[in-house]
Amino acid sequence: MKTFKYKTAFLIIVASLFLAYAFLTNTKESKVLACTNSTLIEEEKQNISIFDNVKDSVVFISIHQQIIDPWRMSTFDIPKGAGSGFVWNKDGYIVTNYHVIMNANKAVVTLKDGHSYKASLVGSAPSYDIAVLKIEPVKNLLKPVDLGTSKNLKVGQTVYAVGNPFGLDWTMTKGIISALERSMYATNGVPIKHMIQTDASINPGNSGGPLLNSSGKVIGVNNMIFSPSGANAGIGFSIPIDTVKRVVNSIIKKGIYIRPTIGISVNNRINELYKEFSGKNGVVVVDVLPNTSAAKKKLRSTFSDNRGLITFGDVIISMNTKKVETIEDLYSLLDEYKSGDTVTLEILREMKREEIDIKLQ
Repeated sequence: MKTFKYKTAFLIIVASLFLAYAFLTNTKESKVLACTNSTLIEEEKQNISIFDNVKDSVVFISIHQQIIDPWRMSTFDIPKGAGSGFVWNKDGYIVTNYHVIMNANKAVVTLKDGHSYKASLVGSAPSYDIAVLKIEPVKNLLKPVDLGTSKNLKVGQTVYAVGNPFGLDWTMTKGIISALERSMYATNGVPIKHMIQTDASINPGNSGGPLLNSSGKVIGVNNMIFSPSGANAGIGFSIPIDTVKRVVNSIIKKGIYIRPTIGISVNNRINELYKEFSGKNGVVVVDVLPNTSAAKKKLRSTFSDNRGLITFGDVIISMNTKKVETIEDLYSLLDEYKSGDTVTLEILREMKREEIDIKLQ
């Protein structure tokens, strides 16, 4: 009888120790898991929140080209490519890259809910690789992106790229701003200035999608990658959103974007001759166009005499204190303003510096 009692007591003690060990082990593991989750959860929450807030604003754009069948005397569409875009406003305007749609006869926009809509081309600006499409407004489905600003960006800031790489819909990648003020060439050979460089993965199909900051606001439009293989190599570029705003708003309003002007014509060859002659940089006024701001302010043109000797006109050397050394510099600075703004030009006239306030048109 005693032996039975001892065995029972022993089993109870062993069971108690086992349960205590299991409890302590589970508690310890729970603490480790809780600790691990707490170190990841804020970063994960931010990533998830940014994606959730923007996913319904990003669209998939499929491009089709119309082919004529001479035997059947009919036409049919074939897939030509695909890209990304995003909802600009609730009126159905969609922003993407020009190179995404440039060879298309037909574009189809697919929203996050899976529904597809035929899009019409509102207008494009090839020199900025920007195009605006339009679909019929879909009630409660069109969610515009939250636009930020691209001024005051810093190298090292966290950024997110959202799009449809390789046709894999609604993908988000994360990285940092690697560099600022990059220049890359658009499809028509014109350099796009002030571009954002990032190591966030941007692959074929990402073109036209948004680049977001850590607040989930759009700071750029993903444009291209730099890679010998054609796949992501950690060097991607985005068009700054401040440039995109000016271009897109003009396209929506007028169907076209026209850079603000001061009313002059310029020429690279004349600039080269001026630099050879004077050893100085600047943009030479070749001609002053009639009935323009430049004509009203009496800017002086370049002319040559009967012997072919050239007398250089006014030379623009700065705009609002920013140096102007080339025609590209002048165009880039003009892009920062809109028609109606007044800027201060510093010019060289007969080798003397003068300042002229002039209204852009």
